[in-house]
Amino acid sequence: MAVIMSSWTENYGDSSESKDLLTQFKGAATAIASDEKIALLGAIQSLFEGSMYTFVFLWTPALSPNDEDIPHGFIFATFMLASMLGSSIASRLMAHSSPSVESYMQIVFLISSASLTLPIITSILVPPSNVKGGGISFAVCLQVLGFCAFEGCVGIFWPSIMKMRSQYIPEEARSTIMNFFRIPLNIFVCVVLYNVNAFPIAIMFGMCSIFLFVACLLQRRLLVIAEKPKAEERFRNSEEEPLNA
Repeated sequence: MAVIMSSWTENYGDSSESKDLLTQFKGAATAIASDEKIALLGAIQSLFEGSMYTFVFLWTPALSPNDEDIPHGFIFATFMLASMLGSSIASRLMAHSSPSVESYMQIVFLISSASLTLPIITSILVPPSNVKGGGISFAVCLQVLGFCAFEGCVGIFWPSIMKMRSQYIPEEARSTIMNFFRIPLNIFVCVVLYNVNAFPIAIMFGMCSIFLFVACLLQRRLLVIAEKPKAEERFRNSEEEPLNA
């Protein structure tokens, strides 16, 4: 630190490119309004991240509603392993041109939505226990499997969403545009966490599941828009082939 402070000069960047915060957000709003793909991508990321951040605070009370003695460290490590496996799967998927990122992410959002419905299903099918303490029940084991599936989807999500962002969002405004969508995201997460004790766990997970299903629908719309130019190009090529022949 002493060497850096004494020998390095400050890098102020290109002064001609510096813009105030209001100008940056105006440019981000204009880009979002003019390109549906950017709006869809931002909405998808906000819905998924909102569900993910809510899950971070809900998984512990969901697995131990009656203060059961559960191995929190082991479960968290399993979640991280599932996320790592998801990232490995994403790297293999993105190494091939087919299926496209827009295509397989529909399935990822659908699986993540289904995985967060397990606390709702188990609360309906398995009668709740009023006995404090105890060990891990069968219903909790099912929830852990579902949560691991969700963490695997999280591992696939991050590299995949970054690739789509690099494709559809211009680099010079990428960070501002994504921060534009994080404003309502952070407000939502704060409101949820402030009222986390006001609603049953099943309702909270149901809300997250709905958000992920909406993200799946938006991803489908993004796929249709992304495939439209390719379909038109194939159609033009098919018309030109008889003429060339």
